[in-house]
Amino acid sequence: MKNTERFQINSPTVVQETIEGEVVIVNLEKGDYYSLLNTSADIWSAIEKGNSTTEIIAEITERYEGDRETIETAVNSLIAQLQEEEIIIVAPRNELTNENRQEVKTATDNNQQKLPFEPPVLSKYTDMEELLALDPIHEVDEMGWPNAKVDTLI
Repeated sequence: MKNTERFQINSPTVVQETIEGEVVIVNLEKGDYYSLLNTSADIWSAIEKGNSTTEIIAEITERYEGDRETIETAVNSLIAQLQEEEIIIVAPRNELTNENRQEVKTATDNNQQKLPFEPPVLSKYTDMEELLALDPIHEVDEMGWPNAKVDTLI
């Protein structure tokens, strides 16, 4: 992975919402859902803003206590996991220009004390795969939902 790479959410396959600091992500094709908290949520936020891996590492290093090498390894590991799970993809170079990106405030911008660094964790849940795979929105016909689609081939 190049540290200059930028990533984007693998839409429309992946949807996400941040609720009270927790990022909840659903891969609609696989039926898996995920949770990101704390450091992981901060990394996700930086990915959403279009930051490069180098910028994400710098932001996390500014916000959290810890040596740069440990933080860099942890950030790269989470990004690799997100790619492996097909949650994020490498952004095309022309998609993310400096004009589209938002500046990220760091702990030192507000003279705040750095938080202790905790390695980011991607929590994966597969208990709803079958329900999410049903995808009732795409199974709806004139009868509406929740009516099951009737096989008309006899």
